[in-house]
Amino acid sequence: MKHQLPDQRWQIAPSQPEKVDRLVQATGFSRLIAQVMVNRGIDCPELAQVYVEPESEVLPEPLEAFPDLAKSVELIQDAIAEKEKIAICGDYDADGMTSTALLIRALRHLGANVDYAIPSRMKDGYGINKRIVKTFARENVGLILTVDNGISAYEPIALAIELGLSVIITDHHDLPEKLPPADAILNPKLIPESSPYRGLAGVGVAYILAITLAQNLDSIEGMTNPLLELFTLGTIADLAPLTGVNRRWLKRGLQRLPKSEIPGIKALMQMSGVNDKQKNVKPDDIGFRLGPRINAIGRIGDPQVVIELLSTEEEGLALERAMQCEQVNRERQDLCKQITFDAITAIEQNQEIEGSPYNWQQRRVLVLVQPNWHHGVIGIVASRLVERYGVPVFIGTYEEESAEKIRGSARGIPEFNIFDALNFCDDLLGKYGGHKAAGGFSLPSENLEAFQKRLSEFAHQCLKPEHLKPLIKVDAQADLDLLHRDFYKQIDSLHPWGIGNSEPVFWTENARVLEQKIIGESHLKLTVGQEIEGKVITMKAIAWRWRDYFPLPNCLDIAYKLRENHWNGNTNIELEIVGVKANLMAVPPVQNKAIFDYNGRSYLCNFLENANELRIRNPQGKVLSIQRGKRNGLLGTSREDAQEIDVTRSPYYQIIKAAVAALKI
Repeated sequence: MKHQLPDQRWQIAPSQPEKVDRLVQATGFSRLIAQVMVNRGIDCPELAQVYVEPESEVLPEPLEAFPDLAKSVELIQDAIAEKEKIAICGDYDADGMTSTALLIRALRHLGANVDYAIPSRMKDGYGINKRIVKTFARENVGLILTVDNGISAYEPIALAIELGLSVIITDHHDLPEKLPPADAILNPKLIPESSPYRGLAGVGVAYILAITLAQNLDSIEGMTNPLLELFTLGTIADLAPLTGVNRRWLKRGLQRLPKSEIPGIKALMQMSGVNDKQKNVKPDDIGFRLGPRINAIGRIGDPQVVIELLSTEEEGLALERAMQCEQVNRERQDLCKQITFDAITAIEQNQEIEGSPYNWQQRRVLVLVQPNWHHGVIGIVASRLVERYGVPVFIGTYEEESAEKIRGSARGIPEFNIFDALNFCDDLLGKYGGHKAAGGFSLPSENLEAFQKRLSEFAHQCLKPEHLKPLIKVDAQADLDLLHRDFYKQIDSLHPWGIGNSEPVFWTENARVLEQKIIGESHLKLTVGQEIEGKVITMKAIAWRWRDYFPLPNCLDIAYKLRENHWNGNTNIELEIVGVKANLMAVPPVQNKAIFDYNGRSYLCNFLENANELRIRNPQGKVLSIQRGKRNGLLGTSREDAQEIDVTRSPYYQIIKAAVAALKI
């Protein structure tokens, strides 16, 4: 049978034995864990200390780090004292909605008269605009607080100032050439790159403002934990870098979430199955369970649902809003599945056609535009296509009211800067923005062909054909017998993993696929084995959305992350397969040697033709020897201690039958 394997490129980190030795001595961790730390730039004992214990780092005071923080606190204090109306302008993604809910909670706690507005994804697009500013002015707002937006909104902010409103911008996005004329601006991009606050998401900036304000008003009691939980939720859902204070505060926040007193977080965890109070919440629980349910609302629903979910104190309302999040997330999943299927079908039916926009090998960039795709989910689809094809993806759909305008999302690969690519197409586009890895854009439909050609021109400047494969970054080689519970505990102690502190990926050479089957609609469940000193070490594994590669060949090099699997009260360490490749040095299974599985256990067997003898070794190292045609065999760890047994009895007969089938003799 011909096997189809994912066409990937592996980037295996270089071993640095001297640095690894120093870290092993300083931390007591295994060499594998020390190698992971060195790969992340943690290459001396001093950095290792802060990495392992983030609380040990001495942080600069936020008031010293952010020049406009004192002024921002003063403006809000004055507004509260004068009972002036404060309005928050948030955003419709998880960061923007958690930031908005965080400041609503904080300001209500401090006695402020506060309201909020979120721009419509479909009608307004991203960020504060003139319509929102005029509405605030009509409603007698005195102070506007932007969260997770505003740094590029020069004209709307100028209008607010002209209308007599005060404005505080809290944002974390890249700085424009000309800053808006706000009364105060809080943005980590305005502080030195070396600062531990540099990686804050929008919710992190809001958190610092709220905590500093509460401390100034001597009203911090009862606020710290709820705000820390919202910070944790928003930071991970926004894929902010898990370095500096993000790492420090998230380590604390992840321990808090299972004990949350916020009704909305409790309801959300209940609906998504993250409710084991004995287990710390992991970033994956937020990234794959809580975050998508929040983000789904911003993509295809009404953001007010999430704001109410996270700001209410009523458990009934919180449960109702969590149920809405659940329903909308299912709709989002169905939309993503359908659009992904449509996109893959279009690509694979047309990718060989000369000059086709779907011929990404030729163009070095993939551009897809189709009518009737939902604006809110095409960014997710773009990410899935990058994962599948390893090529920069620009995906768009026509505006609902007119086919004359296209709106889209883009996702990149390490060698291709999305924002630079969009900037290269500046004269063809309407609004656009983003960063190295992702972006959004709009353009007149008549410019589509020129846009495709220009992107291909840019791609040819920075990409070679060998770049056009999904990239798997591998930390180190590991044998399966090293992946025990104590090793996993060492890895687990270095959480949280995420952007800027990526989860370790290990690889094992010459692994045998002992069992494999499709589960769910598209996932691959496996048992893999490795022969080490005559013993077969086996582990369970999962490969998400790998149905297209079923069945995998018997012998492979595998790349994987480690996972805890909780089932029926038992906890096991399993592999999450992220990459495989053919092992060119491996000897394929031959008649005289094979691995097989019987009754949940793996066995190594071989047939000695000269002696006409079958030998079967179990996981404990005991060997069953039987000559062809004989009723009795020997069982033991050596010839000296072996006992004679009747091999026609169960289970020996069945095991021998399975071995004969595996050896094909």
